[in-house]
Amino acid sequence: MDSDFKVLVALFFVGIVASLGKALFHLSSGTETSQMANALTLRIGFSIALFVLIAIAWHLGLVSPHAAP
Repeated sequence: MDSDFKVLVALFFVGIVASLGKALFHLSSGTETSQMANALTLRIGFSIALFVLIAIAWHLGLVSPHAAP
């Protein structure tokens, strides 16, 4: 796997975890539910984008699935 691709996937994971943390903060503080909903919407967007990125990388041959013996 290309190191640039690994960095990009890691950044997507960091974005997913950060948006979950932001949503948890707004949930626990009980202030703005719209900000919590926006953070969760952003997490869903990051997750879908990561899935599409991995599917494109698989199609281009950057990653390959392998079965366990």
